[in-house]
Amino acid sequence: MAKKIQAVRGMHDILPDETPRWQFLEDTVRRVFQSYAYRELRTPVLEMTELFKRSIGEVTDIVEKEMYSFEDRNGDSLTLRPEGTAGCVRACMENGLLHNQLQRLWYQGPMFRHERPQKGRYRQFQQIGLEAYGMSGPDIDLEVILISARLWRELGISGLELQINTLGTPDERKAYRARLVGYFQERRDQLDEDSRRRLNSNPLRILDSKNPDMAELIAAAPSLMDDLGEESRAHFSAITEGLDAAGIAYVLNPRLVRGLDYYSRTVFEWVTDLLGAQGTVCAGGRYDGLVEQLGGKATPAIGFAMGVERLVAVLEALDQACPDTALHAYLVVAGSAGQAGLILAESLRNALPGLRMQVNCGGGSFKSQFKRADRSGAQVALILGDDELENHCVGVKWLRQNREQIRVNHDALTGFLTEMIGEESRE
Repeated sequence: MAKKIQAVRGMHDILPDETPRWQFLEDTVRRVFQSYAYRELRTPVLEMTELFKRSIGEVTDIVEKEMYSFEDRNGDSLTLRPEGTAGCVRACMENGLLHNQLQRLWYQGPMFRHERPQKGRYRQFQQIGLEAYGMSGPDIDLEVILISARLWRELGISGLELQINTLGTPDERKAYRARLVGYFQERRDQLDEDSRRRLNSNPLRILDSKNPDMAELIAAAPSLMDDLGEESRAHFSAITEGLDAAGIAYVLNPRLVRGLDYYSRTVFEWVTDLLGAQGTVCAGGRYDGLVEQLGGKATPAIGFAMGVERLVAVLEALDQACPDTALHAYLVVAGSAGQAGLILAESLRNALPGLRMQVNCGGGSFKSQFKRADRSGAQVALILGDDELENHCVGVKWLRQNREQIRVNHDALTGFLTEMIGEESRE
């Protein structure tokens, strides 16, 4: 017997019993984003490797350790996208979407990182992101955060904590970087191996270390706030004042730096304690220098990305209900009624677009079909046999209620199902 082939480690299936919650999340995201006039952009899964090296930064875990990169038959180095922002910027530049224009965009799809698989972290994971281009003021920063807050309300997710910080301008960060390197250099013997490696290449990433042995050292490190100029302080204050006015609670986290090199000024994360170590469910910030870094004209930009698997896990942890997808009816067919059953079902779907109905296919006795009807979760079994065909009616057997079986004429069937669906929605 041939050996069974299994899914690649860290890449998992989303089974039919799980997808209703995913669909609820995706439908809600689409509705909320569209209500703010954000339009969907779809980019390729494969990009040139250089795109991510130049955008994310070569001295990052993603580029150094986690990217799925390979040479194609032409010798080009290609990479399965590890995140969505770089591809979004590339698409906007290539298609002329940033020239004298303001853009509000969003995307969704699979991302790939070769990490150690664990709950909430997979090698193929789904991400939804939102990006805004061409606006430099704090108003768009505030809008982006307000959108995320509205999304949690629409999804029924409570208990998330908003953490926010500012990284200042590149010049301010340069001055801070020098002070930070000096501080850590004097305490080099207390740094772990990763932090020593980053000390001269990307010292701000040390602040993002999850090593508990370094927590006290990092807590005592210099603060970037001391190097901020008046304009950066005013920009950040406008955001926090706006959050206060909107009633959005937040925590100032001076150690929040984000893991990608392209961020500047505003950065934020929404975190939860429901998922253990993988507590960040949404993260983002401003990246005004990225478009220029990739060869375009300097363009202000801000965005965020959400891990879909983690948000679904939060919905499950909160036991948040999703829209009912159970069948309304299961059509049992017997005798010569097979084709007639399919035609009847089509006419009912035409009349009732919201009707969820399954027609028995593959034959089977009445007994076996009723077992299938019961397992389907349908409210009623509609019965169509030779006798019903002759009398232009269907039998109705209630599967979830103790009610007497009845017959309904074809011309009254649409009204009967409409009433039944209405009763279900009122319950």
